[in-house]
Amino acid sequence: MLKEKIQNKSVRYGVIGLGYVGLPLAVEFAKVGIRVTGFEVDQSKVDRIRKADSYIEDVASEALKPLVAEGRFTATTDFDELAQMDVISICVPTPLGKTRDPDMSYVVKATDSVAKRLRKGQLIILESTTYPGTTEELMRPELEKQGLTCGKDFWLAFSPERVDPANKKFGVKNTPKVVGGCTREGGELATYFYQQAIDTVHFVSSAAAAEMAKLLENTFRSVNIGLVNEVALMCDRLGLDVWEVIDAAATKPFGFMKFVPGPGVGGHCIPLDPIYLSWKLRSLNYRARFIELASDINLEMPGYVVRKVTDALNDQSKSVRGSRILLLGIAYKNDVGDMRESPALDVVKLLEQRGATVVYHDPHVPSFDDHGLKMTSVPLTADELRRADCVVVTCSHKVIDFGFVAKSCKLIVDSRNAYPSTKPMPAGAARVVRL
Repeated sequence: MLKEKIQNKSVRYGVIGLGYVGLPLAVEFAKVGIRVTGFEVDQSKVDRIRKADSYIEDVASEALKPLVAEGRFTATTDFDELAQMDVISICVPTPLGKTRDPDMSYVVKATDSVAKRLRKGQLIILESTTYPGTTEELMRPELEKQGLTCGKDFWLAFSPERVDPANKKFGVKNTPKVVGGCTREGGELATYFYQQAIDTVHFVSSAAAAEMAKLLENTFRSVNIGLVNEVALMCDRLGLDVWEVIDAAATKPFGFMKFVPGPGVGGHCIPLDPIYLSWKLRSLNYRARFIELASDINLEMPGYVVRKVTDALNDQSKSVRGSRILLLGIAYKNDVGDMRESPALDVVKLLEQRGATVVYHDPHVPSFDDHGLKMTSVPLTADELRRADCVVVTCSHKVIDFGFVAKSCKLIVDSRNAYPSTKPMPAGAARVVRL
């Protein structure tokens, strides 16, 4: 019955959570003619969807307009409408708590919302990144409390999101999707459903295998970023340009994948996902040593950047205390407005703890309030640059004129290779201290 509904596009699709993951996913399915309802606790997001006003950089408002106008995509805060959905995807955050343990409260609340309205014939899919066993051990018992049986009365699967904000080459449609079910039939149904809107869908034997695959992807990245960050620390001690070394190694056409250092790692995946895996394995009396070491190194990088600033100011007979520091970029990576887990926030806090006055410029983040740290982007003017005792490049956004910056300030600490050593600075330009 459900497969027939999917085939003839009469299936009703609900997406819980309309953020960086849920909104692009909902839009992609609405584009192929499936009726999609987005569920949100944030009324302001619902209001903007209803006006076809996108708040996600990867979804243009122009793409929303026809979908909303034709009724293919609607949004609501009324979770009772979940009972009308045939397929439901849960796309809610899975952050870390203060003790760096997985905070599953959003998944638990979303699961509870579904469980209260669960009916026979529904397919539930978790997309939120989490530790292996979540779908089977956390969600399934909660859903079955209502008296329905997974694999008989409803189906449950896991398909990890693979969103890369601001990636112009790969989006929801052309990024292969991994799918695994708590039962084989559930995994196959979820696979068939995703095939309606996504080019390539890869079936795995279980939800846990899909959960582990997602963690492997980002643990691979975290460990390699940790490695290259440590190489940056090594090159600093050896008096070498780490960027030159990386570029030289990257000329090898096999056996090497290029990663670059920076002020730390941020975003919704790399700083968090490996910790989910490490946390799970601790419960099995196993220590994930690579993961923990990479995390330690990556967490140290904001402090390393601050030490670079301190030394650079000392060379000019200035102290950090009382200095005015201008950060270029507060987002977690280049060319996005996403601030989740941004290492630039740690740089700000560490500099302020040392008595500096810190301001920032980021055209992608006009202002922010992060756990009480409230700041507003300053204009990138010659006067603002002259006032700064040091400019710290924490993002090399394409829209920033770095040539103008170099001509207008006195000192730059570059953590993003915005000023490669292969390109000599013009006469009269600022002194540049590289990572």
